[in-house]
Amino acid sequence: MHNDIEKILLSEQEIEAICKKIGSQITADYENKKPVLVGLLKGCIPFMSDLAKHINTHVEFAYMSVSSYHGGISSSGDVKIKLDLDISIKDRDVLIVEDIVDTGSTLSTITKMLKSRDAKSVKVVTLLDKPAGRVVEFYPDYIGKTIPKEFVVGYGLDYDEFYRNLPYVGVLKPSVYTK
Repeated sequence: MHNDIEKILLSEQEIEAICKKIGSQITADYENKKPVLVGLLKGCIPFMSDLAKHINTHVEFAYMSVSSYHGGISSSGDVKIKLDLDISIKDRDVLIVEDIVDTGSTLSTITKMLKSRDAKSVKVVTLLDKPAGRVVEFYPDYIGKTIPKEFVVGYGLDYDEFYRNLPYVGVLKPSVYTK
């Protein structure tokens, strides 16, 4: 599995530092607000778990399963909601937790949808931001690291459902997905 990685973009130590930094920012921004962290499955799991450890205020966890990739290495642009929230977000501060913002299509769609449900506020925190991949105008509120337009895996990010368990974020060798 590690041999399929061309280079490491974000080490375990760098990820930990990002989680601490963003967790501290969120703690200050949401003090006494009790936000709902909405994780977008499945990629959010490692980041949301580690980030939450560094948020020192009351938070509630909720999850949605959405997809625009449907296998493969690029977004189809067709956002599908596979699992919706099981709680009301009316008058709540919502913080969407995502592993990567690439095209912006998924998060643009989900953000608008949650705002239409009368959330008090909706913001986005992402471990990785890939602005070179944008097809819609979208700007996350909290960004761990901006990366170039490369296909990355690890720490929740996958290729065909594999590599999510890597403890770092790496660039996948093109030979793996061009077979």
